[in-house]
Amino acid sequence: MSSPLSLLFLGTGTSTGVPVIGCSCPVCRSGDSRNARLRSSVLLRTERTTLLVDSCPDLRQQALRYGLTAVDAVVYTHAHLDHVTGFDDLRAFCWKHDVSWRLPFYAGPETMESLERMFPWAFNESRAFKGYIRPEPHVHGGLPFCVGDVAAVPFRVEHADAETFGYVFEHGGVRIGYACDVKSIPPDSKEMLRDLDVLVLDGLRFAEHPTHSSVGESLELMRELEPKLGVLTHMGHDVDYAETSARLPGGVVLAYDGMMLDVE
Repeated sequence: MSSPLSLLFLGTGTSTGVPVIGCSCPVCRSGDSRNARLRSSVLLRTERTTLLVDSCPDLRQQALRYGLTAVDAVVYTHAHLDHVTGFDDLRAFCWKHDVSWRLPFYAGPETMESLERMFPWAFNESRAFKGYIRPEPHVHGGLPFCVGDVAAVPFRVEHADAETFGYVFEHGGVRIGYACDVKSIPPDSKEMLRDLDVLVLDGLRFAEHPTHSSVGESLELMRELEPKLGVLTHMGHDVDYAETSARLPGGVVLAYDGMMLDVE
């Protein structure tokens, strides 16, 4: 029997995180640990492969909290700051390797260009010293790729003016869709999101937002696409975990930091 594909939510918050600095709303003051949200990122694992999606600014804290010491590759959704500025913490995944080893990065062309512009020292081969991040860039251009025994199929989504991809991750017949920052999904991408075991979507807040899907909009997408399990993530301080969970339809749950799904 194939090993399961596990999905660990390292962070489930929007760009501000929760609690929000200077805010005294009920969610920010909540004693429910599920309302405390680091910036959004997930980790996918099989027995052979560990795959990190995005390097958010809370990566160091997430790695220490969940015992993350090695990754086989990093996959980027887009280049907004709350998804890339933990970049320097990726050094820790290079220290145990020889200076010739490279950490594979997978991203769309605009995202890779942004990473190279923001962190030029990392992509400069003349500065490839031990202890530095040494990227091995792979521009997927929307085409499928594999990391170890995990297949990844990128799909385009609409999110502000940034080139943004979601991904369908596949292993052992299991299919997990992940699109944490999305306002809408083009028809061609929707066709890739049918018959999923798990679909993870943006659930920023209840009110409509110009660049993110609201809770209601994401629930409508899940009704249309019919995954076996729908999961909302990338939530702000408008979303109380217990109150919102009580209102969700069957087959849909809110993610929380540290939530693990073992999908077989």
